[in-house]
Amino acid sequence: MSRWAARSDVDFLLDETTTWAVVGLSGDPTRTAYSIAALLQRRGKRIVPIHPAATDGLEVLGERAYPTLAGVPFEIDVVDVFRRSEAAGQFADEAVEVGARGVWFQLGVVDEAAFARTTAAGLRMVMDTCPAIEWRRRG
Repeated sequence: MSRWAARSDVDFLLDETTTWAVVGLSGDPTRTAYSIAALLQRRGKRIVPIHPAATDGLEVLGERAYPTLAGVPFEIDVVDVFRRSEAAGQFADEAVEVGARGVWFQLGVVDEAAFARTTAAGLRMVMDTCPAIEWRRRG
């Protein structure tokens, strides 16, 4: 487990949340974001594709896509970020702004300053791991 992934936060985000905004999710089934979003759906989560190229009416995995987190007209529980580390922090900040309950930075995505800001704002945050890995660890 990543040193930025407390077991209590991983368990909370996997077990106690429903709506996951997946930043970087496009309709390309060869991308990791797509396969993880599909896994989230199989695990009972509602996914919300967030991609700057999202146009009106675009759907990914049967869900309407939005160009920004701020444009989502309903509550988001978790913001799951598939972006380079240097671009990820802005989405943690936006998660705080939209009232999300948690932020998940995928495997290889590390921004210690964003982690500090997000947790100081009271959100749960997991960084540098993947829900698929964490569900496998739990058995």
